[in-house]
Amino acid sequence: MEILAAHGTVLVILAIVFGLYMTWGVGANDLANAMGTSVGAGAITMKQAVCIAIVFEFLGAVLAGGHVTTTIRKEIIDPSGIIDSPEILVYGMLAALLASAVWLMIASAKGWPVSTTHSIVGALVGFAVVGIGPEAVYWSKITSVVASWIVSPLVGGTISFLLVMSTRVLIFNTDNPLQNAKRYAPGYIFLVGFIISLVTIFKGLEHLHINLTTMQSFLLACAFGSFTATIGWLFIRNIKEDRQANRDFNFASVEKVFTPMMLFTACSMAFAHGSNDVANGIGPVAAVVSIVGSGGEVMQKSALPLWILLMGGGGIVLGLITLGYKVMQTIGKKITELTPSRGFCAELAAAITVVIASRTGMPVSTTHVLVGAVLGVGLARGIGALDLRVVFNIVISWLITLPVGAGLAMLFFFTLKGIFS
Repeated sequence: MEILAAHGTVLVILAIVFGLYMTWGVGANDLANAMGTSVGAGAITMKQAVCIAIVFEFLGAVLAGGHVTTTIRKEIIDPSGIIDSPEILVYGMLAALLASAVWLMIASAKGWPVSTTHSIVGALVGFAVVGIGPEAVYWSKITSVVASWIVSPLVGGTISFLLVMSTRVLIFNTDNPLQNAKRYAPGYIFLVGFIISLVTIFKGLEHLHINLTTMQSFLLACAFGSFTATIGWLFIRNIKEDRQANRDFNFASVEKVFTPMMLFTACSMAFAHGSNDVANGIGPVAAVVSIVGSGGEVMQKSALPLWILLMGGGGIVLGLITLGYKVMQTIGKKITELTPSRGFCAELAAAITVVIASRTGMPVSTTHVLVGAVLGVGLARGIGALDLRVVFNIVISWLITLPVGAGLAMLFFFTLKGIFS
């Protein structure tokens, strides 16, 4: 308690600095791979990606889970053993933030799309083992996280593969691909609006105290899906066949139909990211501010002040602008060649998987889902369409995220403890 009274201000400042560093890493890695398919497919420019991210990242965070965050992420650790030593939890949260941030910076510089959720989980486990004791870790939760390495890409890849095959049957392998693209496009856009509104209704309306029945939720999602389908139809109805472009690529005119459709999926991915993953960067900051502000009360949940949310959103957008291009290149260009139609299928598959996961409690990582979806799109053209060397490097980076996060957190925990004790 004396340590918090003497150094509380310094610890809060460190939490803000480390939190900014961490959210910068979230933007450079996690948000970049959410946007990478759209940029890689040539549907939007880097500037447009940043603008979309600023608007929809904040909307997702505020509307779908920005007000209250579980400070002990997904109940990974039990802090009850250190109620009488709250400074230990403060050191642990600071160490977890710094460890995750350093790993995300390394991975982003290498262009590896890794999971920010797994980074912070690994870091929390590392701190808990040395700071509280191995019994403080909910090991069954860690098992489910490891299982998600297989589940996430498998589900995302399967759905994206089926979506690509559906575009072939309904559009590309028909006598009039452009006409069919314009006919079925509103249906695909309806799916985007329907899925994202379901994510928001199921996951994000609790803090607004809006309780809807399952039927009401589906009706509201259908209404929003119909609205987005109408907007999409207005975008694509006047697209004409471009014979000049078709000489170079038979389906150039058809891909023009999917380009505005990818605007919808880019917005939806930024929104989903804001609702799911902002807490990875700012949850520990909220925990430190809460513990110091309450004079040492170790709480499982803490209110998330608006300034922390704005700081997190700002750091994420800054990360996307400064280093996000590396991961965008990996997702958008290096795994497999993406066109607007393929990119659309990958992003829609990722969004559908996130919805399924949120309703069933299936442990998934947004990053792993999206990478799996891109792999599924590539496999629809055959194994030769994938750069297996890039895929191998990505898988290795996934496997080492948890242990690297844990090891760095242990190092930083002892360093912080030594400085302030």
